[in-house]
Amino acid sequence: MLVVLLSVALVGCSSVTHSNVANNNANNNQPENNNTAMENETNSQTGGVIDSRLVSANTKFGLKLYAEAAKESAGRNIFLSPASVGLALAMTYNGAVGETKQAMERALEIQGMNHAELNRAYAALRQGLESPDPKVQLSIANSLWAKKGLPFNPDFIQRNKQFYGAEVTALDFNDPGAPATINSWVADKTKGKIAKIVDNIDAQSVLFLINAIYFKGAWTREFEKTQTREEPFTTAAGQQKRHPLMHQAGDYSYYEGKDFQAVSLPYGAGRVSMYIFLPANGSSLAQFHASLTSANWETWMTGFSKTKGEIALPRFKVEYEITLNDALKALGMGIAFDPQRADFSGILQTSENAFISRVKHKAFAEVNEEGTEAAAATSVEMTVTSAMRPMKTFRMIVDHPFFYAIRDNKTGTLLFMGSVTDPM
Repeated sequence: MLVVLLSVALVGCSSVTHSNVANNNANNNQPENNNTAMENETNSQTGGVIDSRLVSANTKFGLKLYAEAAKESAGRNIFLSPASVGLALAMTYNGAVGETKQAMERALEIQGMNHAELNRAYAALRQGLESPDPKVQLSIANSLWAKKGLPFNPDFIQRNKQFYGAEVTALDFNDPGAPATINSWVADKTKGKIAKIVDNIDAQSVLFLINAIYFKGAWTREFEKTQTREEPFTTAAGQQKRHPLMHQAGDYSYYEGKDFQAVSLPYGAGRVSMYIFLPANGSSLAQFHASLTSANWETWMTGFSKTKGEIALPRFKVEYEITLNDALKALGMGIAFDPQRADFSGILQTSENAFISRVKHKAFAEVNEEGTEAAAATSVEMTVTSAMRPMKTFRMIVDHPFFYAIRDNKTGTLLFMGSVTDPM
């Protein structure tokens, strides 16, 4: 889940509601701010056709974001939702202008898609990702929490309602109970897995944009609990511990690269799968991370084939939290965090500047014999290879640090990704 908190310095603002204000910036990078443009967007919605440009952009962005998170979280278990972060930043992008807009385009890998195309693509993707399987729950929810009395750009609000299904609530940010109100929404949308994303509301905060993603999937073929047993697992620190490993044998979608093994474990009817990548003995998770590029990912995804084998996978639970400021700056979004240079004038109808002051991400995952449950939350605070032919059979014992991803196979969307260095 991604939360975007816009904090701006407001001077002499009267208490007003949404109203149309002419925008004096004639820059071509300005978001379209007129009713005709909005109607054109509405009339040209794709009706569910997934734009491959957006899926490709999200994959590139997600893998880059994960690489930066891995640098900051070396040795730790990692789990994040690039889909959630991308959705919330896309909502925020609707208010970005000029250099700030261009920087966000580069970071999100969406160059070549204008606001209308991006919004339509996300509307179709969000619709396409809705749970298509009785054994898989996948819910995506968006909300805007606006400080009462401030003049928000009505087109910005409307686009987020129309294309992202955002619930919009005017909230008294001076009320001590306001954080609890937002957190209650987050907890509800993540089935209680993310209980808190907002600790307090700064006096200059004006807007929270929140995306929440919840996933729960039952394996197509569950692991037999009687086959789970305590076995050695070597952590990233080189320590050996006893941990429950779940065992199974059969036919799997399998791939073997030069320095790793990979298996796809489907949920339900198979549209969504968990992909597990295990570095080979003599290699390491860090070396695997170095090869985790979007080009390699696309190659790997086409290389899986049905193979008979045996797998052993740890039961594990991950709770992860990270501030993504440095990661997003490293991806080229530094201007959005600069109070002097950031331009989000498409959000508020005031002369004050808004900028991102903090991006916080929270995520949860639990993997066991029945399947997987996962949720994620992000807070953006804005203050005003060469492949080998698969063997006929394989044995994949996941007893040391590994990478994993939950992917929607129909659209190619990476919903979650992470690594386990020490299963809990």
